Amino acid sequence: MTVDITTQRLTGGIAPRPTPNGAAVNADSILASVDAFRREMTTDIHEEWVEAVYGEASRLAERSVTRPDQKARFDLDRTIDRLVTSRWLGFPIMLALFTFVLWLTIAGANIPSAMLADLLLGTVHPWLKGIAAAIGLPWWLDGFLIDGIYLGTAWVVSVMLPPMAIFFPMFTLLEDLGYLPRVAFNLDAIFRKAGAHGKQSMSMMMGFGCNAAGVIATRIIDSPRERLIAIITNNFALCNGRWPTQILIATIFIGGLVPAQWAGLISASAVVGIALLGVLLTFVVSWALSRTVLKGEVSTFSLELPPYRPPRIWQTIYTSLIDRTIYVLWRAIVFAAPAGAAIWLTANIPVGDISLAEWLINGMNPFGLLLGLNGVILLAYIVAIPANEIVIPTILMLTVLTTGMVDAGAGKGVMFELDSLNATAALFSAGGWTLLTAVNLMLFSLMHNPCSTTIYTIYKETGSAKWTALASLMPVVMGFVVTFTVAQVWRLFA
Repeated sequence: MTVDITTQRLTGGIAPRPTPNGAAVNADSILASVDAFRREMTTDIHEEWVEAVYGEASRLAERSVTRPDQKARFDLDRTIDRLVTSRWLGFPIMLALFTFVLWLTIAGANIPSAMLADLLLGTVHPWLKGIAAAIGLPWWLDGFLIDGIYLGTAWVVSVMLPPMAIFFPMFTLLEDLGYLPRVAFNLDAIFRKAGAHGKQSMSMMMGFGCNAAGVIATRIIDSPRERLIAIITNNFALCNGRWPTQILIATIFIGGLVPAQWAGLISASAVVGIALLGVLLTFVVSWALSRTVLKGEVSTFSLELPPYRPPRIWQTIYTSLIDRTIYVLWRAIVFAAPAGAAIWLTANIPVGDISLAEWLINGMNPFGLLLGLNGVILLAYIVAIPANEIVIPTILMLTVLTTGMVDAGAGKGVMFELDSLNATAALFSAGGWTLLTAVNLMLFSLMHNPCSTTIYTIYKETGSAKWTALASLMPVVMGFVVTFTVAQVWRLFA
């Protein structure tokens, strides 16, 4: 018996072999058996697939369809969705929930921030200064390393770590529960009208914790055009580094306009108003970008609302603390160290009879006053680009430097904060601050360049210097235009 090449290839090169009774097995019979087995397997798989489809359809019908002779079934997920995606209740619930998360972040971070500051600034910093004095370290190296690099880094860690350690787990918890897709569902229509993607709402919410994390969160958007819009506008979400500035200025200047019993409510309303203005700017700028440099059609997407599920605690802790908090904090530290050095150097390098910082402040002061600000604020935002958390300590240090108030502060280039609101207000007053200065600082805090960590993240995510420059410079230009306009209108009616 012969087996041709084709048959041998199909049978895997199996040669005819004798059966127990001595008869040879024909290759054709082997092929027939293989073919029969294949048909049987295909039939079984097909039947299993059809059974699975019909089973899923039956399950969906059981949940969704109520026959006239049956009593309506209670569905917890659907009941909750009727509330959180309601046209009338969805937005108030969403606003209340995120207000609570932000309040818990701000209020809850006060104690751990104070403890970290007491450890890093109140204990470790003097200890390092003592060691430097004991070993006879030159004053300039002592100042550069300890008052500059270390102090700048310690300040960022003490102010930045506690809010992130609270906000990110809360945000991840809402994500695990299944609520965030409902937020995207609620905001999808508004973002579509702005020429953006509904999923941008989730990256915007993440930006309220940290803009760098918000930029990374835009990865959930598939359309490159709409992802770019989300990246460029994420800076308008008021990150946790800017909340301390907003709260302090609103408390001193806005709350001080009303009786004490109303001060807290009015100052908090002013801060919420700035945050909501940022959301409005997100929509306006998204609309403008989608009709100019990023023109295109809004992509459609099917948004699946997953079932509500209990949180996975360990995964929540890992995702929020390791993937988000530590990752973002490390990037911030990398940029905070040189910022601390730059702040100390500008205050201690002489230019003629004054320091480099005073020389720069005097040069920028006319432009700053035109914007309703001053040179101190502009210089503080330049040297504090690596981290918004050090803006207020830098402003206080520079104010002491320019006013010559030797009884305040801890020395040239040494950032500090005052425990008393009255003492802080007195220092601002000595620096020539007015209500206009405070209002425009709150506006400029919202509309200025992203921090170094966010700028670096934008470049890493886009791979483009052009889009990084646009995302970095556009908010600054907007801040200049808005503060200039407010200042001129204010002075016109003052």
